[in-house]
Amino acid sequence: MELDATSRSRIESILQDNRVVLFMKGTPAQPQCGFSAKTTQTLNILLPDYATVDVLADPEIREGIKAYGDWPTIPQLYVDSELVGGCDIVDDMYRQGALHELLGLELPQEAAPTIEITAPATDILRNALDAQPEKYLRLSVDARWSSTLTLESEDDGAVKVESNGVVLCLDRMSAQRAEGLKIDVEETLQGPRFKIENPNAPPAVKPLTAVGLSEMLNSGEIVNLFDVRPAAERAVASIAQARPFDAESMQAIDDLDRDAVLVFYCHSGVRSRAVAERYRLHGFTNVYDLEGGIEAWSLEVDSSVPRY
Repeated sequence: MELDATSRSRIESILQDNRVVLFMKGTPAQPQCGFSAKTTQTLNILLPDYATVDVLADPEIREGIKAYGDWPTIPQLYVDSELVGGCDIVDDMYRQGALHELLGLELPQEAAPTIEITAPATDILRNALDAQPEKYLRLSVDARWSSTLTLESEDDGAVKVESNGVVLCLDRMSAQRAEGLKIDVEETLQGPRFKIENPNAPPAVKPLTAVGLSEMLNSGEIVNLFDVRPAAERAVASIAQARPFDAESMQAIDDLDRDAVLVFYCHSGVRSRAVAERYRLHGFTNVYDLEGGIEAWSLEVDSSVPRY
């Protein structure tokens, strides 16, 4: 297939705007093929965020990316506008440490963390392993600090940890993040489920009321307040002390200490929550999201700010 100029331009624009791009079937939250799912699982271990393109939602890109990199299958990983490869290549590079190097990440040592498995969790895990003795128990802690327990056919853990007679297999990155982790069981309406507590996970994004933000701004505390809405919305209504969340602001945030106070807002609090979560995952420990957005600010603090 010959790639037309329009498709080439679209693909190059995506690659220029994002250092790491995965062309996949579906999304990281809902992959639509096993190869896409496995590749996102690998990337999630290493990166808190990266760009993805759902080729199922864009037939032009689906066919165009195959011609662009002369690579016939999906998914396809690009780093710095260069094709890395598909699922098997990404997996092999991860196991060898080459993917860490490509992404500029240090390969952790094979150090076994201390992990506690409580008695109730031990009983459930032992029963699962007894029922499938050919399986291995894998614990993953990804870059979003999401922990998962799975039964795997292959013992692909670089690090092994035993607790209460249960052996866990972890990759190096998960092992680095798992020191002090505790696996327990909690009761829910749907029945018992694992409860995994990780003391290393960064603090959650903190909800902030409009009144609370007003008090914070009036206290003299240094508050880095960012409006994540596009310019058209900011022109309608805004908070005087806020800066637009643009390229200049993103650079300014990167230069801040990780304990700096960051507050994000949008119209109702949905878009700003996603941005706040991104910075939490990048190590910032005092991240706030304005509940209700500028709508709440207008209703509860400053009625002169127009509602829309």
